[in-house]
Amino acid sequence: MLKKLSRLGLTASLLVGLGAGMVSAEPLKIRIQWSVTPAHLTPLIPHAPKNIYKHWGKSYIVEPVRMRGSGPALQAVAAGEIEFGGISVQAMTLGIKRAKLDLRVIAQIMSGGVEGWASSEFYVRKSDKINSFKDVKGRIVAVNAFGGTVDASIRAMASRAGLTPAKDFQVVEVRFPAMLPALQSKRIDLTILVTPFNLIAQKKGGFKKLFTMSDALGATETLQWIGKADFVKKNRAALVDFLEDNLRFRQWAYNPANRDKLTAIISKVTKRPAKNYAAWAFTRKDNFRHPLALTNVKRMQRNLDDLNKLGVLDQNLDISKYVDMSLAKEAAKRLKNM
Repeated sequence: MLKKLSRLGLTASLLVGLGAGMVSAEPLKIRIQWSVTPAHLTPLIPHAPKNIYKHWGKSYIVEPVRMRGSGPALQAVAAGEIEFGGISVQAMTLGIKRAKLDLRVIAQIMSGGVEGWASSEFYVRKSDKINSFKDVKGRIVAVNAFGGTVDASIRAMASRAGLTPAKDFQVVEVRFPAMLPALQSKRIDLTILVTPFNLIAQKKGGFKKLFTMSDALGATETLQWIGKADFVKKNRAALVDFLEDNLRFRQWAYNPANRDKLTAIISKVTKRPAKNYAAWAFTRKDNFRHPLALTNVKRMQRNLDDLNKLGVLDQNLDISKYVDMSLAKEAAKRLKNM
């Protein structure tokens, strides 16, 4: 009887061990915030060819979560509602200094105003005769979300013009796709029009570009994938798999031979005609995306320092302590060795 019980106990232990192994083998779910695509790569990921995302469904899966911008994304990371956000240096700094979050940058999403590449544009109506930011006094300005790079651009321009947001002009939040209709209907007077909405505005007529994001902030490390340090440490292996697949997607997306397939994916996600993206998406008319997803730490630090000099922020930090490019570099080595 004792031998039989021992055998049963051993069998039960093995089954428990196997069950635990089966649970641990479940792919890691990575919830990632995005606001507009194709600027954000995230919503394109589930639709990419399966031979590109080779680790998908094995070590990880990605769940895209749409939010207005960096501010809401930071709050969601803090609350554990998402693992990573497409977050600006301004929002990251506030998260670290004020919310006391231990955050890590693991990859670049996009940079704006880099030489030879596009920079996001801010538009007004021609009929309003707004010729400089000083003319924005008494007007309504739209940003996608408070705390992000767009918000920082407005505050930087206001600082140079001697204006104070909320006092000299009103700032409201509007979703990217709704910005042009809001400008056209005179509900707002100044807003950013990310591509392709700036191209639509140019085609419609009646609008003019007042300034670009690079005019406001110079070349920017606009958005990074940023999450909690403990999550990165705990799930390093799966995250390297994810970044390996993402680097492979970046290479595929910039290959001219894949233009039709790429624009079809963007069209499927945005529910807009593929022809709207054919001339500019993932070209030099678009934002810069590093082929190896590497963040330019010096540029990011300069962006933060400039925001403090302009009075947009009153919090500073050493960015390099919160950037971990080792995962992306390990992923790049794998591609090189294939």
